[in-house]
Amino acid sequence: MEQSFAEHYREASAAVLEELGRTLASVDPASLERLADAMLAADQVFFIGVGRVMLSLQSVCKRMAHLGISAHYVGEITEPHFNEGDLLVVGSGSGGSIFPLNIARKARAAVPGCTIVHIGSNPNSPMRDIADFMVRVPVRTKEYLEDEIDSCQPMTTLFEQSLLLLGDILAKMIIERRNLNMKDLWRYHANLE
Repeated sequence: MEQSFAEHYREASAAVLEELGRTLASVDPASLERLADAMLAADQVFFIGVGRVMLSLQSVCKRMAHLGISAHYVGEITEPHFNEGDLLVVGSGSGGSIFPLNIARKARAAVPGCTIVHIGSNPNSPMRDIADFMVRVPVRTKEYLEDEIDSCQPMTTLFEQSLLLLGDILAKMIIERRNLNMKDLWRYHANLE
């Protein structure tokens, strides 16, 4: 007997949620704490990634702006000058995507005193020599490293989903750390929509 769409949906949902739970549990909390500290200490936080990673990071960038953090996405029309005391968050599962990698290189060369954090899967990528530290999300990438968490989802979907959820988890933890009032956060939300 053929499986109904509803049964297939429930099965697929459970598989995706299980993968996400396993992935989020595998991220080193110390590296996330270090990222939270870097975000809160930075004068400005810049984000860079490409493709679906870019979309996840743009969401994280917007959420950090909702917390009163001066957050910007590299390449946006209103992007300000990158300075010493600023943080660049580079999202790249492989750590070898040309555009984010070159932006990180440019940031390091232009502003040696900046902080660069790589959120990715591959700890042996070219980003290793540029970033101050890495938040590793050890999921399946195009590199197919032995210790990567495999996924039933296409290509690097699990990385992009995990990146978005990590940003939201980090935002929740920053809210609690800074004892922010949720109602007051609406003052940072767009009101011309």
